[in-house]
Amino acid sequence: MKYLMILAASLIGTQAFAAGETVEINPPAEGSISTEDALAAWDRIYEVASHPRCSNCHVGPSNLPMWSGPSYGKARPHGMNINAGESRVGAEFVQCSTCHAYREIATGDRLEHSAPQVAMDWRLAPVEAEWFGKSSVEVCNQLRNPELNGDRDYLAIASHLDHDLILHWAWNPGAGREPAPYSLQEHVNDVLAWGVGGMPCAND
Repeated sequence: MKYLMILAASLIGTQAFAAGETVEINPPAEGSISTEDALAAWDRIYEVASHPRCSNCHVGPSNLPMWSGPSYGKARPHGMNINAGESRVGAEFVQCSTCHAYREIATGDRLEHSAPQVAMDWRLAPVEAEWFGKSSVEVCNQLRNPELNGDRDYLAIASHLDHDLILHWAWNPGAGREPAPYSLQEHVNDVLAWGVGGMPCAND
């Protein structure tokens, strides 16, 4: 199970979730991004990846999604004794979709802290994509490692961000939740710049 998730989908008005947010994948010209610029792009990528909207579901083999962020106080495992199991969708216990129901069309702003619902089956990121609480250097090396990122190059990572509706949710998480920083398009642009610049990490 080698694929990468960062987290989410769109909850705006009556927009159809199946379409998601439109993302353009236009990498900079080869050789146009210096290592310094690529590292600056990585710093912004890490701001997104380490944000609660993304990191809370990027947990390890405990299979316990996290609750963290300004509205939660101290980081703690998901309430209600939730365990997503090895299936990462809760099939062994209570399925994530019990509360995070598949929903094609938004029905307006939901109650504060109500369960996110998108037009995909809600799930944890795979164990290979564990990075909750990890440092920038750790996540950087993990994300460029084909054995841990689903054998993706930077273009495939950007494409994953384009097509995974759960990830789109991070920028439109609904009432009471702080969205991920920047925008989805800006995040994709940073992934492309980091890739064209050679996917450097601070420990290189």
